[in-house]
Order: sequence, then structure tokens, then C-alpha cells
Amino acid sequence: MALIDHFLRRAIRRGELTLTKPDGSTATFGSPDPAFAPVAFTIHDTAVYRAIVADPSLGVAEAFMDGRLTVERGEILDLLMLATGNSRWENGVNSLAANRWRTLRGRIRHALTANQAIASRRNVKHHYDLSDRLYDLFLDADKQYSCAYYTDPGNTLEQAQDDKKAHIVAKLRVEPGMRVLDIGCGWGGMALYIHAKTGAEVLGITLSDEQLKVARRRAVEAGVADKVRFELIDYRHLDDQFDRIVSVGMFEHVGARNFRTYLSRCRDLLTPQGVMLLHTIGRADGPNFTDKFTDKYIFPGGYIPSLSETLAANDFIRWFVTDVEVLRMHYAYTLRAWYDRTVAHKDAIVALYDERFYRMWTFYLAGAIVSFTNGTLVNFQIQFSRDRMTLPLTRDYMLEGERALRN
Repeated sequence: MALIDHFLRRAIRRGELTLTKPDGSTATFGSPDPAFAPVAFTIHDTAVYRAIVADPSLGVAEAFMDGRLTVERGEILDLLMLATGNSRWENGVNSLAANRWRTLRGRIRHALTANQAIASRRNVKHHYDLSDRLYDLFLDADKQYSCAYYTDPGNTLEQAQDDKKAHIVAKLRVEPGMRVLDIGCGWGGMALYIHAKTGAEVLGITLSDEQLKVARRRAVEAGVADKVRFELIDYRHLDDQFDRIVSVGMFEHVGARNFRTYLSRCRDLLTPQGVMLLHTIGRADGPNFTDKFTDKYIFPGGYIPSLSETLAANDFIRWFVTDVEVLRMHYAYTLRAWYDRTVAHKDAIVALYDERFYRMWTFYLAGAIVSFTNGTLVNFQIQFSRDRMTLPLTRDYMLEGERALRN
């Protein structure tokens, strides 16, 4: 117990944190700071200390899920925000040795993450085949389960998700008569939006049975099932060509060893004048590894890429990287909206699953929020074009297209 006191005394400088220990004694760390809500939490079992020492992220998560660590003042998001806000990534020491160690760990992870077709489907089902009702409770009405685009931090989640779709479609420069492939189409919202706004025909593919059922139903209800189709198929098994490809929130599930396979296959699925937009969570710090909590409970087999390893995987593939945009706080705002809606629907989520699942889900969302707010996570939007002359030479067309789509 003295070890955790020593750690918290060094780690918590700003903000007030009170710990109640298994023997009933308390200790307070830090000092009041208007930037942080005061937090009080209790560790009920001395075994929690050993679990945290063995793996801090997994140890805290499982103790919270099991009720062996509880938050009495504030909530789990406040605790994680206080802990990470005292050591924001950009304020740390720029250590070349540490960076080399992270790169080595990333390479090891790269070698271990295979994500072959059968495993990919199993991993997708683990997360996306949860109850459809769960996602209804915290997503926007269009069920966009990816980073929104906040032209103003004060915008609603619904507005930000609409703006995300416009932002992406404008970059793709989709025109009537084109054929578009949506890889990892989710519940169909992006595919339906593309057709509604441009008249293009869209094929959405997924590995989730539950998402497929919802997407197909939505296309039928919209009267566009002949123009917007959805299939249960792995991208590696497609044999067709498309004018445009959109990939939103899919690359994180590909697996590090498959980055080159994925990009090369997407290139081959494009027509000679084809364009692709890849939207993915990314790392600002370089190659790394997936934490054990996320791999065990949330996205098994997932891996968040750095920009360097994504572009390295693209080496010698005969198409052009024509645009790269880094979205910094957009996912933090998105996740906060999801977190608030999750907390507001606690009773309904507990009724669907149980208290442990609810705590797991809130820990997942809270951990993601602080990773985008104080940690290394961002979003990348990378545009590829097979022909160097397909797109205009300046980015002006993106802004013009985006404005038109919003009207």
C-alpha cells in the first residue's frame, strides 16, 4: 500500500484525489485545481494493488468492473481524466531511447497480429454483434459509430456526424453514376448518405450479421435497395472494381500484419481513375501495441496504426497519397457525447446486460476520451488516388463540395 501512496504522490499534482484503502484508512493527493473535478475512490481488496502493478490499465479496469474499486466522488471519467491530465503526452520528456523501445514493442505486436479472415469475423462479432438496442442508446439516430467532425465544439452529436459524412464525401468527389465501395459499412448510414447526396450506387460490406440486417432493412425502408446493397463479405474476397472506396473505422481492425495487404487490395479494387478515403484512429507517437483491456474486452485483434507505419505499408503500391489530415480533438468530443448518453441510459443498459457490463462499457468510453484528450490518439484521414490527375491540384474543391453537401 505504501507503493501506491508513493506513486500517487508523485503522479497527482493538480487536482484533488482521495483514496480509501482496504483497511479503512484514507490518503489525499494533489491540491484543488479548477481544471479537475475532485475525486474520491476506494480500493476494497489488497489484491487490486498487485493487479495494478502487473498491468495498470487492465488492473484498474477489472477492479472497477468487479466492484473492487469504486468511485465515491465523481465518476470513472473524472478519475481517469485526473490521472492522465497530470501527465499529458505532449508535456512529457522527448526520450529517443523510450521511442526506440516503443518502436520495438510495435514491431513485436506487428508480428503477433495476424487477423486472418476467419479470426477477423470472430473479432468483429465480439464487438459489433452486441444488442442493437445498446447502440441505439448512445449513438446518433444514423448510428455512426466513428469519430464525428466538429466544426464547432458546441455542435450536437447529430450535427457533427452529418458534418463528418459531408467532409468525407467531399474529399472523395463522388459524382452521379459512380460505383462506391464502403468497407466496414456499419449499420449503413454512410452508404445511404452517399447515394442520397450524389446518386452513386454503393456496395457496403461488413463481417457483422447484426449490422448487415439493420443496413439492409434501412435500404429497403428508404426504397433504394436496388442502388445501395449490403453484403457479408471480407474485403479480401471481393472481385470487382469501383470508382470510389470509403473506409471509416475499419483499418483499426485489419491487424498490423495486414496493412500492406489491405492497402494493396484497395488499390486493385479501384478503377484507373479511382479514389479512396481512409479514415482511421491513429497514434501520434509511433508504432506501439494494444493495451490488454482493449484487446481482451473491447476490440480483440485490433491495432491502432501510427502514420509512419501506415505510409510505410503503402511503399511501392502504385497509387498516390494525395491528402493527409489529422483530426485531433474531434473523437474526444464524440466519445464524450457517447459517454454522457451511456450514463443517462444506465438502467436500460443494465437491464440488457448487467452492472459489470455497464461498468466495462463506461470504462472503455472514459479511457478512450482521456486517450484523445491527454494521450497519443488522433484520427487520420488519408486520401489515395490511382492517377495523379484525377483530382484537382488544390484542396479548394473539398471545401466547396462540403458546403454544397451541407445545404
